[in-house]
Amino acid sequence: MRIIISPAKKMNVDTDSLPVRDLPAFLEQTEELCRELQSKSPEELQKLWKCNDQIAALNIERLRQMDLRRNLTPAVLAYEGIQYQYMAPNVFTNQEYDYIQEHLRILSGFYGMLRPFDGVTPYRLEMQARLSVNGCPDLYAFWGDRLARALAGEAGLVVDLASQEYSRAVLPHLPPSVEVLTCTFGELRKDGRVVEKGTLCKMARGQMVRWMAERGVHRSEELKDFQDLGYRYDAAHSGHDHYVFLKEKEEF
Repeated sequence: MRIIISPAKKMNVDTDSLPVRDLPAFLEQTEELCRELQSKSPEELQKLWKCNDQIAALNIERLRQMDLRRNLTPAVLAYEGIQYQYMAPNVFTNQEYDYIQEHLRILSGFYGMLRPFDGVTPYRLEMQARLSVNGCPDLYAFWGDRLARALAGEAGLVVDLASQEYSRAVLPHLPPSVEVLTCTFGELRKDGRVVEKGTLCKMARGQMVRWMAERGVHRSEELKDFQDLGYRYDAAHSGHDHYVFLKEKEEF
């Protein structure tokens, strides 16, 4: 089993809490992306990143000083988004760290795919960014089927806890021999539709990773027992390859 999740835009440096175990598997491709970004003007970068002046200035300086091999932070501690706050990796036990190192994979526009203890440095590059590299019109084309082939070589089941922006870099390229289980965290409307809300989804995805690590989950069936943050597995809206977890029904 492998669990895929998205990264977060906000990143930090933490070279003290936990040691880095490896360099990223796709570092050669990351170096190519880094060179392409460094070749662009500040105006081109800000347009690519779609951010304000302050965030652009921060990331331009990061690019100027970027070292992909030294002073690195374990990937699972580098991201600061809501999903990672609810995963709360800083308080994992050693056994839980070993679990996520084996089973969790973080997708990234810049690094491709990361194990939790791969060493990274702060960057800004979303998977859907329109960056042309080496004849490829965007990052989906640049990464191609590399990430899917790596995942398929590791496991026969992929639990998809990533946003569509990131999962579409992997799922369409997986061979039929790999089973994919997508998890949806939503609320049921009166018309019978299940609606997801961005922030709540991120919270639930992070919480599920924590829950899986605490219990050492290895089989898809076990996920049906997840009941954190007010969610419950809903058999009526679920299928073999799609588990739906619903919050208590609200009036709309």
